[in-house]
Parts: sequence; C-alpha cells; structure tokens
Amino acid sequence: MMIGRPTRDYDPGLPGALTVVHALADTAQRVPDRDAIICGDRRLTYRQYLSAVAGYAHTLSERGVAGGRVALLMPNCIEVAVAALAGMAARAQIAPLNANFPAKALAPLLADVDATVLVCTAETEELGRAVAAEAGVHHVDVFGPDALSLEPWQNDASLTLPEPLPGAEDPSLIFFTGGTTGIPKGADHIHANEMAYARAANTAWPLRRDEDILLMVAPNFHIWGFCYAVVSPVFLGATVDYLPAYQPDVILGHFEENKVTVFAGGPAALYVGLLASERFADTDFSNLRLCLAGGSPCPEALLERWERETGCPIMEGWGMSEGSPINCNPLDGPRKPGTVGPMLPRTEIDIVDLETGTKILPQGERGEIRVRGPQFIKGYRNRPQENAESFRDGWFYTGDIGRFDEDGYLSLVDRKKEMVLVGGYNVYPREIDEVLQRHPAVMEAAAVGIPDEFRGETVKACIALNPGAEASEEDLLAYCREHLVKYKLPTVFEFHDVLPKTGPGKIDKLKLKGLR
Repeated sequence: MMIGRPTRDYDPGLPGALTVVHALADTAQRVPDRDAIICGDRRLTYRQYLSAVAGYAHTLSERGVAGGRVALLMPNCIEVAVAALAGMAARAQIAPLNANFPAKALAPLLADVDATVLVCTAETEELGRAVAAEAGVHHVDVFGPDALSLEPWQNDASLTLPEPLPGAEDPSLIFFTGGTTGIPKGADHIHANEMAYARAANTAWPLRRDEDILLMVAPNFHIWGFCYAVVSPVFLGATVDYLPAYQPDVILGHFEENKVTVFAGGPAALYVGLLASERFADTDFSNLRLCLAGGSPCPEALLERWERETGCPIMEGWGMSEGSPINCNPLDGPRKPGTVGPMLPRTEIDIVDLETGTKILPQGERGEIRVRGPQFIKGYRNRPQENAESFRDGWFYTGDIGRFDEDGYLSLVDRKKEMVLVGGYNVYPREIDEVLQRHPAVMEAAAVGIPDEFRGETVKACIALNPGAEASEEDLLAYCREHLVKYKLPTVFEFHDVLPKTGPGKIDKLKLKGLR
C-alpha cells in the first residue's frame, strides 16, 4: 500500500449519470411515485420533482440564463432544490447565497456572481430585491403566496427538460468560502465535480438505491447541505427530509415520524445539541443505520456516547467547498475514531512541509495537506492571487495540517492558520479541544491563540458546560495538566452558555478570538 493513494475505485454498480440533471431524469423514470422531498407537511414525488424542474427551467431559459448564473437566496425548502436543478437544466451556473447575511455582506457576493436572475422566497424577497438592485440583477423571481408556485408545473406530466442538457464540463455551482481578504471567495464547480463526489462518497458511505430516507438540516448554501439535500438523493433515488432550521427536538421527532435511515448531520455541535435535548432519551433510533459528520472534528467521547446510546455510528468525513467530502471512514471495513479514514477513490493526498509545500513528509509527520482528484475545482472565481497560492501544479493546498498513520488513515491536526506559536513551540488547538471535551462537565470546548507579550502567543480555552454541571477554571486547568505538557496549557479560561457558531454550525473561532 502506498500512503496517500487510493486502494479502490468507484463502486461499479453506481449510476453513470453525466450530471445531476441527468440523474434526476433517470430516477424519475425509475421510481416516479417515490417521495423525493419531504418538507414539513409537503411532499414531492420524483415525477413531480422532474415536472417542476422542467417547468421552471423553461422559464429560466426564456430569460437567457444559459452560459450565465442564477443566484439563490432561499431557506431550506422544496423550492430551493427545484430552482437549483432548474437553473442547471437551463445550462446556468447556480450560486446559493446565505440568506442570513446582512445586505452589506450579500451585495459584493451577488456582484461577484454577476447573476442574470436572483431567486427568492417570500421571506427573503425584501432583502433580495434590495441587494439585486445594488448588484444590477434585472430579474428577481419570488416563490410564495401571490407569486410563483410549483403546483402548475409539478402536476403537469407533459413537461420535459429543455434540450440540450448541460455537459460534464459545463459550469454547475458556485459555493462561497472564506477569503484571506475577509470577503468570501467563490469556488467554481463544473458538473463533473459533483458527479465525482457522488460516486466517491457513495462508495465509502453507500446509500441504498431507492430505499433510504435521508434527514438534512445543514443549509443549502453550504456544500455539505447542498450535496446531501440535492446531489446524493437524486443520484441514488433517496427521499430527503429537508428541515428549514436546526431544532434538536424537531430533528429527534423526525427520526421516528419519517423512519429516517440516514442522518446527514454536519459539525459536531449538531450532535452535542441532540444529546442535550430532553427528548433524546425517549427517541426511537431503530431505523437509523448511518450518521455523517463533517465541518468540525467529533471528540472521541462524543463518538462513543452517540453510538452507545443510539446503536448507530457517526462516520466522520473531511471536505471543503473546493472539493466536497473527499475522505471518509468506510461504512464497511476498519474504523478508526479520530481519523477521517483512508483515501476515497481517485483521490490523492500528500503531507508536505509547511514552509515550501514541496517536500513530501514521511508517514507519521505533521504537515500541510495537499490533495487532487476529479471532485476538485480548478480555481476560485475572479481571484487570481488566491488561485496562485492555493492551486499549484495540479494540487489544491488545503491549509489543513494532518498526518497519516501506518495504515494510511488520515488524521486532521488543525488548521494551518489556527496553529498557535507558544514560545517557539507549535501548539495545535484541536488537541486541547479533545482533552477538554473529555471532561464530564464540558459540553463544548474551543481553544484559540491570543497575543502574549512574553511568549508571543498563549492559549485561551472557551468553555460551555453541560446543563447543571459545575467546573471552575482551577478544575479544568488541573484536568489539562494531567493530559498536556506545560506549554500547551491554557492560561485563560472563558465560560459561555453556548459557544458561538457560524452559519454552517461550526464553532466560530474568529469570534472567540475577538476578530469579529
């Protein structure tokens, strides 16, 4: 075995769809009466899904979106999935935007997208029209009462997709991710990227074709949320139960009510919140066979408790807006908690030195992770400088620090930019997070670097305790001393009711550092 190289190819039984639009057409023909989307008290079968996509795609085609872009400013709902696939079917590139952003943050993103059409719901119409006017977007479509409705399209079985359909190399999606200038940068995807993701992820974590019921709560503007609410379900004929917001009691109720078999999950904080719910102990998890996690590491204590109390493992993955989930613990085969598993098919990973990024480090050593594979973008939209820094000689330099074990399983140590330099020593905050998470009183923990006149930087530990639990700064420091060398010990403890989160549900370390 060669470390950092795949040992298997895609499952040969997976569909051969050219794009997700082709996958929708195939699935609707195969299982037309199967529920495609459940959202609240509304349901859409695959036959209705295809008809609704076809109907709106023709409307968008008449507006000349082919070769251009369609932006979405919508919460999680049936309409956002239809609008996304309709835009793709009309040969446009789709840019999902965060509807929680204020107008000042949205306007530059919409200007960067240079969209022909902005699609909203009644809830986002006022914000959408304001930013569209500033960004020069001429068409604003609104779904809702007294506006566009899916019903005339979804019930018209005569509707067909416009021709020609998009090709594998045509632009498909733009997902915005953090930028070094503070303004998010757009990851430019083509359809082949999403199909490579679907085949690789469903080789490691296979959905059962035309059988699974997948619960999704992550937002559609995040690549994890989009891929597991739109791409994967359509690709393999799953039903997606699409929730508009993260509400632990509601999620636990859906496990029972809709007999959910796969929880797409997300960052560790989502699972922490579910475990803390009063409803958790009475929830029936008997239908659940697979839980997924990504976006932030899951402490071992969390993984062990979840599997012990639900009977279902959490599979940790590692992904990013530039490449979708790319490395996963396999559903079948050895699992190693604390790692993100072996290589996915057709994906290559190296651990390289932090200074030049050109020296490949031996197994066991820590360095920056660089990766390449067919699911990766070639660059960011309108960002030549950041493209030159991140995309070199066919490799994407992730900014993550990691190492391989002797079996080729990858562990994520931390983010390169989050590494704390304490008196000349490299300190990785994730290691401190893991220690604090094991303390029985701690619900969430996040270590960050802060300036220190003597040592350059020192570590601040931000803590949220379990409801009703008690632990002092002295208690936690004594616990850390049992597990960490002296230079890694936090010198400041900061207590919170809950730790702040970003839109996708990750702990907001920039806010904890006082940078926003």
